[in-house]
Amino acid sequence: MKRFRVFSFDFDARAHSLTDEIEEHWEERVKDHHKHNRARTEQELVSAYGELAADKKRLNFIDLGPKPFSILAFHNRFLDQIRTSFVMGAYYPALTGACALGERILNHLVLYLRNEFKGSPEYKRVYNKNSFDNWDLAIDTLKAWEVLLPEVADEYGKLRDLRNNAIHFRAEVDENDRSLSLDAIKRLSMIIGTQFGALGRQPWFITGVPGEVYIKRDWESKPFVQTIYLPNCLLVGTKHEVESVIPWRIRDDHPY
Repeated sequence: MKRFRVFSFDFDARAHSLTDEIEEHWEERVKDHHKHNRARTEQELVSAYGELAADKKRLNFIDLGPKPFSILAFHNRFLDQIRTSFVMGAYYPALTGACALGERILNHLVLYLRNEFKGSPEYKRVYNKNSFDNWDLAIDTLKAWEVLLPEVADEYGKLRDLRNNAIHFRAEVDENDRSLSLDAIKRLSMIIGTQFGALGRQPWFITGVPGEVYIKRDWESKPFVQTIYLPNCLLVGTKHEVESVIPWRIRDDHPY
């Protein structure tokens, strides 16, 4: 019997290499490997963001933490740009960008999925719109369609409030743009890492297979999973083998 396994995903965990402490009890080869990873990451940051204010950029990169482990969808490229803005010290653009991307994700989900819910009461409120700037309408609609996970809907409410305070004039934003920006990006990252996670305890995942993530059979036909997740998966059997990771090459010729 075959299942869809997630193969297309995006993440950046390099921040851990800058913050994880080297323990004295580690073997020397493990210590050396960790030191090598740290030095390589530091050089990559300088190459990517420049030498000017390198220490400040390094701290910004650390404070952002890892990029969420997510499937490939309509958020990855813009999240990269938002994170770059923050690392470079462009905090207000990063703040407004995080809020805008949060709204953009809501729009994508409603527009991509609404035709699958024509029989729902919510459909008549969204069927004739090309975009949505009313977050509550989009959030409530996606909750009613059981698309947004409950914790994601809660986090969206907090990001909505951040967005309103950032976009509508507040004098104090001039003084706390960094902290507001970091808060917005962290909340957006939680939304992405949970709603679009490539691993975790999402209800559509089969758990218990270390290092491998599969979609449950009874979730394959649900609009969100079918539209967003399955394009990032391959249908494989229990005896498939991964022959290459970059690029992915899978052998699955067993006569099941």
